[in-house]
Amino acid sequence: MGLTYADIVLESTFRQRRLPVRALVDSGAVFMIIPAHVALQLGFDVEEVSTREVILADGSRKAVPMVGPLRVHFGDRYCDLSALVFGDEPLLGAVPMEMMDLVLNPATQTLSVNPASPYLPVALAK
Repeated sequence: MGLTYADIVLESTFRQRRLPVRALVDSGAVFMIIPAHVALQLGFDVEEVSTREVILADGSRKAVPMVGPLRVHFGDRYCDLSALVFGDEPLLGAVPMEMMDLVLNPATQTLSVNPASPYLPVALAK
């Protein structure tokens, strides 16, 4: 077992800019995270956005910029959300994976569409 990466496309729906990226897939993380250079390429001004306090894996707290609206594409699926801006690589957390109904298989280091709903994403709404 090791790290899982997926090829996704990030789209700034306001600026109408698209950027293909390779993202670390982490079901233990919650949000979509993008580094500052990716946010800038998508047309976001990381100085004039809201901030969110986050707790990092080591337990420390940090205030980070949050940008959006952002559309995340994986295969023929997408979701709209905001992303936290920090770190050195894009990270696809549990929220966007759930929104697109994706399945992470750590044994094969792959991310795929949920085979139980191959044509349309399904979400638990209760």
